Amino acid sequence: MNDVNVFLLSPEISMAGLALAVILLDLFTTRKSLVAGLALVGLVVPTIFSILLLDKRGDIGFYDALVVDDFSLFFKFLTIAVAGLVILGAQEHINKFKRFQGEFYALIILSSAGMMLMASVVDLIAIYISLELTSLSMAGLITFMRTGRSAEAGIKFLVLSAISSAFMLYGMALIFGLTGTTKLDGIALQLPDQRLFENPAMLLGILFMIAGFGFKISSVPFQMWVPDVYQGGPLPVIAFLSVASKAAGFAVLIRVFYLAFADLAVDWKMLFAVLAALSMFLGNLVAISQNNIKRMLGYSSIAHAGYILIGVAAISGVNADGVPLGPSSALFYLATYAITNLTAFFAVSAVSAKINSDNIEDYSGLAQRNPILALSLAIALVSLTGIPPTAVFWAKLYIFNAAVQSGLAWLAIIGVINSVISAYFYLRVIKNMYVRPAADTSKFMPGVPLGIAITVATVAVLVFGFWPPYLLKVANDAVAGMIF
Repeated sequence: MNDVNVFLLSPEISMAGLALAVILLDLFTTRKSLVAGLALVGLVVPTIFSILLLDKRGDIGFYDALVVDDFSLFFKFLTIAVAGLVILGAQEHINKFKRFQGEFYALIILSSAGMMLMASVVDLIAIYISLELTSLSMAGLITFMRTGRSAEAGIKFLVLSAISSAFMLYGMALIFGLTGTTKLDGIALQLPDQRLFENPAMLLGILFMIAGFGFKISSVPFQMWVPDVYQGGPLPVIAFLSVASKAAGFAVLIRVFYLAFADLAVDWKMLFAVLAALSMFLGNLVAISQNNIKRMLGYSSIAHAGYILIGVAAISGVNADGVPLGPSSALFYLATYAITNLTAFFAVSAVSAKINSDNIEDYSGLAQRNPILALSLAIALVSLTGIPPTAVFWAKLYIFNAAVQSGLAWLAIIGVINSVISAYFYLRVIKNMYVRPAADTSKFMPGVPLGIAITVATVAVLVFGFWPPYLLKVANDAVAGMIF
């Protein structure tokens, strides 16, 4: 084993290099389309490096702080795909911060590098560094609109992110003090031979870490930043934050708790089960009263964090191949949620650019003005509800099955109840688009790049809705190949 094998870090290094190249090109050209082209096409390089790492699965480097396994590669490919679609879909809004296009693309790419690293590291120090790389980049992106609301959203995100990071760091310090190591596998070996609730210091350390992770994945009670940030931030940034950042947060959460704290799972699974129930109820119930579609999707994001937490809590169920149902269902859900939420945000971005409003009432008659765009948004909202045959329907079915197989049938029932509740505010938007008349009947079309992004995301929702086995197999293989 080579302790410092730089090639294992090649996707992240190439992402950082791409960000630098984008900034340099932005300095020397006035043709901003070239900058966008480089940012998009340049993602091919980290993709190639990630493909090459398929032959390195099982390798551990950087003094046992970095691993290459199917689990980390799953999130590398997912993050790159989301970043590419967001850069493509951002073209409709890019004129609002035209002078800073290079910085915008660079921050998207640097944040993606941090997210890719989060899924690969197995050391508490490395986890903290990758989290901060992601969070600081996202804080800068949220303020790009340069308006009072955008600045407020960015400051709120930055301050609360710093507080959550402080909690997490203190929790990590407590864990280190108790075990004498920052390596996840070392922590698992050095855990005190006690139940979690019998060791106050260990309990406090884990609770502080859950608080830090809870902010990253926007779960209750750490969700207070979500609605204001979603309403104030640029739509492409919020689309990126809602899926890529959440996926990376869950990646490191699953890695830490299933590797370092597996022996304490009988205790912490109930903590996550309770957080899942609270997140689903708060997100869905408060979303009902929202009139701003960005705030509604923000509360929807909180609810979906709750659904995914069901997979984290479902620790004991296994499928026919012996793969843990909980983590595999969580990965499957994250992938389907990513393509579905991107579809929704891209469609909202196209409408917002035309009508300059985020009020749900202003979506009245959208089907008359642009039938294809209305159909894409309707498909996304139906999928988020969990209605067949869409991608998130299968994800919910699989994650509820994981809960039942793990003795958490009550949590699956709560998930079903919340899916019914969510139908009210999702279908409300569809009702406005198709039933209520439009005040302005003029036709409009999104730009070509955004149109391509919407089409790709919508097709993916339908493909994985009608044919989910392939994506489910990829999720199962990622968990089966995870280095525990």
